[in-house]
Amino acid sequence: MNNKKLSRLLEPNLKLYFLCLLAFALAAAAVSWPLALAEGLATVALYVYSSEVNKKRRQGILQYIDSVTGSVDTASKSTLINSPLPIMVFRPDTGEVIWSNEHFLQLAGVREHLFEIKVEDAVPNFPAQWLLEGKQECPERVDMNGRRFRVYGSLVRAKGRGGEQNLVATTYWVDTTEADELKEVYTATRPVLAIMMVDNYEDLMKSCPDTQRSAVLAQIDEKLNNWAAAGDGLLLKTERDRYLFIFEEQYYAHFVEEKFSVLDAIRDIKVGEGVHPTLSIGMGKDVDGIPELYKNANLSVEMALSRGGDQAVVRNKVDFEFYGGRAKSTEKRTKVKSRVMANALSELMMDASEIYVMGHSFADMDAVGAAVGVCCAARKLGKRAQIVIDLEHNAAGAVLSRLRAVPEYSGVFVSPADAFLKMRPGALLVVVDTNRPNMVESQQLLESCNRVAVIDHHRRAASYIENAAFSFHEPYASSAAELVTELLQYMVEPADLLRDEAEALLAGIVLDTKHFTQRTGGRTFEAAAFLRRAGADTADVQRLFQNDLNDMISRYDIIRRAEMYRDDIALAVIPQDGVDRIAAAQAADELLTLKGVKASFVVYTNGDNVLMSARSLGEINVQVILEALGGGGNSTTAGGKVENASVLDVRQKLTEAIDDYFEK
Repeated sequence: MNNKKLSRLLEPNLKLYFLCLLAFALAAAAVSWPLALAEGLATVALYVYSSEVNKKRRQGILQYIDSVTGSVDTASKSTLINSPLPIMVFRPDTGEVIWSNEHFLQLAGVREHLFEIKVEDAVPNFPAQWLLEGKQECPERVDMNGRRFRVYGSLVRAKGRGGEQNLVATTYWVDTTEADELKEVYTATRPVLAIMMVDNYEDLMKSCPDTQRSAVLAQIDEKLNNWAAAGDGLLLKTERDRYLFIFEEQYYAHFVEEKFSVLDAIRDIKVGEGVHPTLSIGMGKDVDGIPELYKNANLSVEMALSRGGDQAVVRNKVDFEFYGGRAKSTEKRTKVKSRVMANALSELMMDASEIYVMGHSFADMDAVGAAVGVCCAARKLGKRAQIVIDLEHNAAGAVLSRLRAVPEYSGVFVSPADAFLKMRPGALLVVVDTNRPNMVESQQLLESCNRVAVIDHHRRAASYIENAAFSFHEPYASSAAELVTELLQYMVEPADLLRDEAEALLAGIVLDTKHFTQRTGGRTFEAAAFLRRAGADTADVQRLFQNDLNDMISRYDIIRRAEMYRDDIALAVIPQDGVDRIAAAQAADELLTLKGVKASFVVYTNGDNVLMSARSLGEINVQVILEALGGGGNSTTAGGKVENASVLDVRQKLTEAIDDYFEK
């Protein structure tokens, strides 16, 4: 029927012309009947002749169309039957096989056609949901009789015997067994490069008698060789405290599964009274070329050292992975490095057209104190620095109100929006008390400045401020204020520090050390002594930490909700909104005074977000625990934020992170 319609469309329509000829013949009758009769006979003869010609032409067109369509149908059927690819046609809603070609029958291992059987009988565990979802390729490889296939398919609607509409799927099977095996071999044999470094090599040599040094180094070498033997790779000692380890990626899963046990093995070596060697491992993987692997391994070992050492860091194509890092960090800074850093910062300040100082969001006394110290150094160099801070939302109100009354700090404090509008090319941005770009007071300001200096004491996370022109990052320091004070000793005289500046710096140290009870070292007290000589009054500093009655009531309201978890962890969960950040942090500090408590966590809501404040006496690394929830900090003080979550869900995730910490 369709072919006849098509043939009619191709025929010329001459009926109108013949009607016109007949009309002329009738008109000629009025003049001459013989002439009219002759015209009429000629018109009839032409009509008969035209009809015969059109009939023959129609038959030719129909024959041609039939031959073409028949060839297409034959070619389509031949393509399905003789296709080099295995093909199976089935109904995805019922799983009933409709048809399959000979290649598929051979793969399925059957001799007869798969009519009226289920797909599961021919291909066990075959997923058909992807076809119903509109996809044209199966997301997973399909195994059949020891071979692996990539399956493509399409879905159409066809009429059934009763006229109903049925879904019919046509699938094409591409054998990828050899290609997948080759890919697996390639992946398994890719090189992984590791750089291993003894963190405290100098301290070990000082603690060891001359007669025992060789024995200690031999123990380290032996444990490293025993551990590396499982990787069947190449271990070379490149320097006195550095090793290079190259192995194939197929052994990487083993090292991850045993959590890089060499870290514990090295730490078990006893050198002297309370002195143990620690190891940092930096690995590079998932990249092409040995130079790129070596570069990533160097980045990883730097990351491990910046987080306190005694851990393994792996750099892949996407980000960092962390293992270990639970041991307490030891002080490794030297005055030589502080002096070099002070000179470098002075040169940057002298070259800058303007200087901005910025801490983390919701700045505390440590961030403000460190920023004030940078302002003092800039003033000594004849420059004017401005502190970028949100004066409405911060945790250093007492310090800020005192500083704003000092003439030297008139107009020093600017909002992030004003600083962004005022910043000119050639400006220097000094970031203090954080190294994470998503934690600063203004990310927009950070991204727009091409010269950035970082001064921080927190352990470095996977995301950190990269390509900084100056980086004084020491996770062994108690506070950012301590690091800035060390720099000031080589940049200014004690008399150059204003009393309020010295007290702001000392308040930052007091805050992060919990009144010199945690994370203190010899350098901490040296910095405090320098500030005391500069005029800081400890009694005035203590007054900065005084709270009013409402703050104390809020703090103890949080404490009374605390419960014990795993016998030595205090956990306070506040479901209702309205908890003050400062009160939550102080409550976490207060919970550590309870007998038997080694760490404390306070979980509370703030709008649509859930905030966490964590504290530790040092035995439990709260930074590692909160890092699993996107937080950060250091081993004794950490915090975190989970967006668009309920406080009960965060509590569940936190307890799971705590359990995971102790299990591993």
